[in-house]
Amino acid sequence: MNIYTTDKIRNVVLLGHGGAGKTSLVESMAYLSGITSRMGKVEDGNTVSDYGKEEQKRRISISTSVIPIEWDGVKINVLDTPGYFDFIGEVEEAISAADAAIIVVSGKSGVEAGTEKAWELCEKYKLPRMIYVTGMDADNASFKNVVEKLTEMYGKKIAPFHFPIRENEKFVGYVNVVSETGNRWKGKDVEECEIPDYSMDNLNLYRDTLMEAVAETSEEFMDRYFSGETFSENEIRAALRTNVIDSSIVPISMGSSLLCQGTYTLLDDIVKYMPSPENRQLAGFNMKTNEVFEANYDFAKAKSAYVFKTIVDPFIGKYSLIKVCSGVFKADDTIYNKDKDIEEKVNKLYILQGSKPIEISELHAGDIGAIAKLTAARTGNTLSTKATVIEYGKFEISKPYTAKRYKVPNKGDIDKVSQALQKMSHEDQTLKVVNDVENRQTLLYGIGDQQLEIIQSRLANEYKCEIELSDPKIAFRETIKKKSDVEYKYKKQSGGHGQYGHVKMRFEPSGDLEKAYVFEQEVVGGAVPKNYFPAVEKGMQESVLKGPLAAYPVVGVKGILYDGSYHAVDSSEMAFKTAAIQAFKKGFMEAGPVLLEPIASLKVTAPERYTGDIMGDLNKRRGRVLGMNPIGNGKQVIEADIPMMELTGYCTVLRSMTGGRGSFEYEVTRYEQTPNDIQEAQVKARANKVADSADV
Repeated sequence: MNIYTTDKIRNVVLLGHGGAGKTSLVESMAYLSGITSRMGKVEDGNTVSDYGKEEQKRRISISTSVIPIEWDGVKINVLDTPGYFDFIGEVEEAISAADAAIIVVSGKSGVEAGTEKAWELCEKYKLPRMIYVTGMDADNASFKNVVEKLTEMYGKKIAPFHFPIRENEKFVGYVNVVSETGNRWKGKDVEECEIPDYSMDNLNLYRDTLMEAVAETSEEFMDRYFSGETFSENEIRAALRTNVIDSSIVPISMGSSLLCQGTYTLLDDIVKYMPSPENRQLAGFNMKTNEVFEANYDFAKAKSAYVFKTIVDPFIGKYSLIKVCSGVFKADDTIYNKDKDIEEKVNKLYILQGSKPIEISELHAGDIGAIAKLTAARTGNTLSTKATVIEYGKFEISKPYTAKRYKVPNKGDIDKVSQALQKMSHEDQTLKVVNDVENRQTLLYGIGDQQLEIIQSRLANEYKCEIELSDPKIAFRETIKKKSDVEYKYKKQSGGHGQYGHVKMRFEPSGDLEKAYVFEQEVVGGAVPKNYFPAVEKGMQESVLKGPLAAYPVVGVKGILYDGSYHAVDSSEMAFKTAAIQAFKKGFMEAGPVLLEPIASLKVTAPERYTGDIMGDLNKRRGRVLGMNPIGNGKQVIEADIPMMELTGYCTVLRSMTGGRGSFEYEVTRYEQTPNDIQEAQVKARANKVADSADV
């Protein structure tokens, strides 16, 4: 592949709902541009961008792939992203490297939740965008419905650049609104044709929208527009490029990826209207001078890049995907990683065409490429030189809130699983492995259940090791609500020295659920010698690890040693510790023992029309709704307190209720008493664990 300068580069991310046709569109682009000699299909598992085994098996995109396409002397780096919400981290990584977006909408399904999310991401990251309507060859595809729905949602900035010509319910051509010409397909080629009479109303409507947008780019154009003058095609295109780059206009185009119709026009429009990196601004921080470093994708400045994605694949190896922010990266460069404080040599530079690495000699500012085997580099790291150390801010990645407990059935695979998950978490930043020591479980956190199931499948197929997934154990606690007064005498005679420890203790709530226990002594007259006080406390310390109610950790208990007796020969620390343990069990069970459950502070963000259903569901889950706050764009944030055990599977339920438009986050804030029915169920279920801990 040729070397491209900054002005000849377009970095475009494809966004949209799962199944809208993003991967098929990339396949069509690859075929037209000569990368492939025949078009693959998602159904056949032979597309350029869906190269992973899981992607081919499930027929969905799971990770972002980069497909560089050469078109009309310009390099278009197409970032094909997953549409399913579990893989939002992949989308966010791709957006951090993109300069513009194409939102892909199915002509058959219309505007979906993924379309809305794509628009919101473009707004959040200020990305210029185009909309491409796919599947126009389908009988029930409707370009007009998509345009009307998008206009209703986003206003006059929605502007069709092309719209379909249909004859006998067949998609046969399109009208170019900018040039006011009709075009008809003859095989792969396009020939000009008359615009049908039935298309004139739509042409006039769409043309007026474009002319208004052109007029608003300058006072001179506005005067000419109101005086009835017409603009030349070159003037229109130049003005529209300005409009598209500042997002004051969002073009809509359409086609059929399967028939390769409309793709040619789309590639032309990307070159004509989408910004090159030189039209974008980017600033980092010069760590040597403590000044802002205005990178702005300037090839003449000191070299710098950031790693926007990591691929760790057992078949193709490790690649750090980079976007060059300034300067020119060359093979054999030595680069400095500020985050890891390490210098590494770039032996070879690559561009990736899906899974296919193509060696290249240099990458100019604004370009996207890959470096193999950078051992220390991680996603989000900045690469520069020791002479000019640059650091860029980290891009935002969604935090995972869906957890599954995992077990390794084959003990010999434990290290293998651990290493594989570590590699996967380098690749997928929304995957977290948490070792929950207290509950003796290891948790896998992800965005949703589907993501975690795919991780499980990849471990089995790619790394040849298995894990079992189940719902996580809830971290219950035990405490007491009343007071008790007990004594326990531990006496054992077995020849020679015996064992003797006698304690009288009071137990009561300490009022502090942050601490497991408080130990005090009020012994007078030496009934229990001082040197045995630590042994009594040690007995309490061991007892609170597994409570006598359901073998959960104990919190908020005060134990007071106030009397007892000892034997000059037979008493020992072991005897007093054992006496204290038994006294604790007896005293705890006589002091109104209760189970406590963790309560989460929950925030659910969703469109206003779903708030009634969400609050009704939260009430069923024992949640307490605290209030609602509007955040604009017709969305509300519902705040509630809810028991952690009720959040199991909540991600799937919320998506179902809101059509994928709802999201949530939570934080465990405190413990509250568990209802009697749940307490009884837990006590019954854990009777064996209580019996095991009772054996002294």
